[in-house]
Amino acid sequence: MKPEKLILELEQLLEQAGYRLRKERGSFRGNDCLLEGDKIVIINKNKPIEYQTGTIARVLGQIDLSAIYIKPAVKKELVILWDRLSVNPQSVVDELDFD
Repeated sequence: MKPEKLILELEQLLEQAGYRLRKERGSFRGNDCLLEGDKIVIINKNKPIEYQTGTIARVLGQIDLSAIYIKPAVKKELVILWDRLSVNPQSVVDELDFD
């Protein structure tokens, strides 16, 4: 899956999980936070798209995604990203059956 398509899919997953995504400029890595009750993920738009995708994947690994439908191709990419980032996802692993 192309990085541009993957990041759009991951952004949709964040929205479905109740997060709002903000793309900002600056000298920061990016992560999730809680601001006045809103769940927000901030990514650095100056970083390459692969870096932005990694930030979103890291946050998604900390969220319970069991109630959200994830396309099989996106699940496969998430597993690859989580493995690369050494993220142990909370609840999606049991549902990731590719056989």
